[in-house]
Amino acid sequence: MNNPTELSMEQTLGSLAAQVPAASRVFRTAGLDYCCQGERTLAAACEEKGLDAASLLESIRRMPLSPDASWESKPLALLVQHILERYHESLRRELPELRQMAAKVEEKHADKPSCPQGLAHHLDAIHEAVLSHLAKEEQILFPMILAGRGPHAVGPIQVMEFEHQEHGANLARTRELTSDLTAPPEACATWRALYLRLGELENDLMDHIHLENHVLFPRALCE
Repeated sequence: MNNPTELSMEQTLGSLAAQVPAASRVFRTAGLDYCCQGERTLAAACEEKGLDAASLLESIRRMPLSPDASWESKPLALLVQHILERYHESLRRELPELRQMAAKVEEKHADKPSCPQGLAHHLDAIHEAVLSHLAKEEQILFPMILAGRGPHAVGPIQVMEFEHQEHGANLARTRELTSDLTAPPEACATWRALYLRLGELENDLMDHIHLENHVLFPRALCE
């Protein structure tokens, strides 16, 4: 693993997040997409957003380089198991609950202009898309990788990367429907909890996509 002083603004967001896992927190705070748009360099991404790339890089350099947190050198089988247990299982649990909470908020607060109308329907669509995506990974792509056939999985990986872009667009739409995940003053406890959990879902999904796009898939294609 490289020394933090060797990090560069010309590295991609994805490579920085893979090298320094805690960098994802810096990117999220700055509003930088390090998963679906992780191929952009830090310099280019910051220029687009009007951010100080040098300041962000310095923040990343201060982050711990924990070998236990990096998946770049661990066995692929262990990485796949981690993705299944940490992300796939939690998505299957969380999305139905979020949909139910959204439906409750829409029903109870339909008379308020700030009510996130259409959120429950949107979460239904996300749930359906995510379940289909997880099934393809679990039934097709991951078995190929575990069987040592990763270099032959170009097609399935391209499909997964395309669907990751769609997941990113769905996250952006969620923010549109929820005023950037900001609960209004009149929000009840369920409403506020819903937005907090949607924020956690966004963080998890971004970390999940990043881990596949910038660690698992490149390694699988080469090993």
